[in-house]
Amino acid sequence: MKQRLVVIGNGMAGARTVEEILARNGDFEITMFGDEPYGNYNRIMLSNVLAGVEDESGIFLNDLSWYADNGIMLHAGIRIERIDRFAKMVYATDGTATPYDKLIIATGSSAFVPPIKGAHVPGRGYHQGVFVFRTLDDTRAMIRYAKEHQRAVVIGGGLLGLEAARGLQNHMPHVTLVHAVGHLMERQLNVRAAKTLQSTVEQKLGIEVVCDAMTTEITGKHAVTGVKLADGRHIECDVVVVAAGIRPNTQVAADSGLVVQRGIVVDDQMRAQDEDDIYVVGECAQHRDQVYGLVAPLWDQAKVLADHLCGSNPGAAYHGSQVATKLKVAGVDVASMGLLNPEREDDELLEFAEPKKGIYKNVIIRDGVLVGATLVGDARKAQTLMQAFDRKSELPEDRAELLFDLGGPAGEVSVAEMADDDQVCNCNGVSKGTICSTVESGCKTVTGVMDKTRAGKGCGTCKGLVQRIVEWAAGGEVEEDPAASYYVPGVPMPKPELMTAIRTYDLRSVSSVFATLGGAEDAKSKMGLASLLKMMWGDDYVDERDARYINDRVHANIQRDGTFSVVPQMKGGVTTPAQLKRIAEVAEKHGVPMVKLTGGQRIDLLGIPKEKLPQIWADLDMPSGYAYAKSFRTVKTCVGSDFCRFGVGDSTALGIAIEERYQGIEGPGKMKLAVTGCPRNCAEAYVKDLGVVAIDGGRWEIYVGGAAGAHVRKGDLLATVDTAEEVITLTGRFLQYYRENGNWLERTYAWVPRVGIDRIRAVVVDDADGIAAALDAAMDASVAAYRDPWKERAVPATPGQFRTSLPLTVLPQVPVRA
Repeated sequence: MKQRLVVIGNGMAGARTVEEILARNGDFEITMFGDEPYGNYNRIMLSNVLAGVEDESGIFLNDLSWYADNGIMLHAGIRIERIDRFAKMVYATDGTATPYDKLIIATGSSAFVPPIKGAHVPGRGYHQGVFVFRTLDDTRAMIRYAKEHQRAVVIGGGLLGLEAARGLQNHMPHVTLVHAVGHLMERQLNVRAAKTLQSTVEQKLGIEVVCDAMTTEITGKHAVTGVKLADGRHIECDVVVVAAGIRPNTQVAADSGLVVQRGIVVDDQMRAQDEDDIYVVGECAQHRDQVYGLVAPLWDQAKVLADHLCGSNPGAAYHGSQVATKLKVAGVDVASMGLLNPEREDDELLEFAEPKKGIYKNVIIRDGVLVGATLVGDARKAQTLMQAFDRKSELPEDRAELLFDLGGPAGEVSVAEMADDDQVCNCNGVSKGTICSTVESGCKTVTGVMDKTRAGKGCGTCKGLVQRIVEWAAGGEVEEDPAASYYVPGVPMPKPELMTAIRTYDLRSVSSVFATLGGAEDAKSKMGLASLLKMMWGDDYVDERDARYINDRVHANIQRDGTFSVVPQMKGGVTTPAQLKRIAEVAEKHGVPMVKLTGGQRIDLLGIPKEKLPQIWADLDMPSGYAYAKSFRTVKTCVGSDFCRFGVGDSTALGIAIEERYQGIEGPGKMKLAVTGCPRNCAEAYVKDLGVVAIDGGRWEIYVGGAAGAHVRKGDLLATVDTAEEVITLTGRFLQYYRENGNWLERTYAWVPRVGIDRIRAVVVDDADGIAAALDAAMDASVAAYRDPWKERAVPATPGQFRTSLPLTVLPQVPVRA
């Protein structure tokens, strides 16, 4: 009979440990508990999600199917509140009890929030506008809130604070970083290195940095208005992000009688002190008085734990980790290892600084051994230094060779000279040997190796080295990854071939596409296929509800707490007193927690429980505003020519006409439009997926591929036309061409430059390919197939479509040990 293994924690350490156990063919019945309602994702990549350079789907290490495929029972979103060490049981917040033979605690850390006045509102949690930066939900909430505000203050000048500040810049025009200590990243950088980094952050990135600044209060009665510092200064802001460090989550261990100091005390086999059957791994573990916050030590711990637990190496022991890291901090290359400054009189110090270029380097040598190194702005020597630091290897007589290439070839690390156990990816603990063995097993594409090993899937600084190792290991036989051109990952076809196959085999449902073309169903591909099929078949598409994301199943936008937002349609941003009155009455009747004006000139009702959606829609008696789907969203308009002194075109009427025609049309990505009555651009038409601008002479300019969110791009001029009818025709033709040729989740601001405006103009305006009539006809068919999704309030599509959800209130936070 298999032993029962319970893992408390589904973060990077817990899931990595389970992977190591599976790799050793550990014979266990595995049950995992995780605070968050997801599979395992890479927290290091949250800064990329915040910055808008990485989609959420790209950061997941193990999706929910991985647990099922490996026979793991995952209780996602369920917290363990007590361990009975004597009965060998764990008790969860949902009232269940689970027995174990072996237990692994991997509860990780939580954000540390200093005792700052005004950070919390009694009974409500964080003050409105105050965030921490620790989880995917934290990141989502910051993005949503930041987009509608102007000034942010980030409290904390460590790695996390700098990454938060850099990410917020993509959503807000003003970001200030406040740090209580005298220089940034004081645990990884000395004063000179930190000042170099600060100069780069301020001058090249435009982030204001204030050091030696203790935050004492967050001001604002109903929402954040600023922060007060200990020296009396007040910095105005409407968003505050606290990134002041982390604290190990140890409360459940302490309450259950385990030995807890700063972390849960463990021995060299990663067992909790005085416990034979309880192991601890990750940021919550304290080993030889050390608690580690970087991932590389966590991987070392996971290997030792798995070796010992599975019996594959009973003598395995963890002796601590030398902390060495190479990463990008707010876009700046940084590497740090060992000592920050010399500590003995006979320590050798070699130091170089070039402040104008943002470069600082040093090495510290003791008794002929490298004991410390720091690189800022130029990390080309990082791999060489990390090898010397890890191995205590012999150093060159000319110490300058450690920092510079003196008369030899410019110094990327020679792949051939690297040992198999040299770590390539610090974020995910991948060695050169692992990459080479993956190539030898038949995987000879760079992206394929990265997917299989996760090398390069963290901060990304090692991608170049990963590519060189793959090329070296493949002996010049590196293959191009065909998956890079697939429309969705689960069906091995580019979009044109996929559409041809769908028509050839008359595939009208997502399940039929998988059955005919893709094999096993892939959850990540369903939404993209559903959108594509509906675009292709219109009314003849066979709708399978499980192919939809939750937003599309209930026609509303899910929020952080599990409630939904409702945005009724107001064509062109125009409303009436009767509509406003009705919205107000509905909000009062149903106790809507927040009524918010959106950036698209609409009214958003936030905080609606799922079961109330049909009644809200019925009481509003207005069409859906499509603020939740990958579809045509809104047309933003200015006042236009009727009232504006400067208007030269009736932008309001044209915007309403466009929205009436193309409402709800599906696409590969969101489609946001605007029509402005003059080049003053009050409706921001130049930065929309499609924007129309009135010019003198009653003419209209049409711009495409603009963006003003995480990416900022002025649209390209598609055409200048004489009539509103031509605008409507070219709008539909452009959107249809994009719908048929854009990749899934590829917004027009990426698609237009990829295809090229000249090519798009030739097809859409000049009909160079002779397909204009076909594009128009396809769009006509989609328009004719339009149905208001809120009509499902009368007859739900499925019995459980609007069933009451489980309580989705925010779970109480486990207190952390000071």
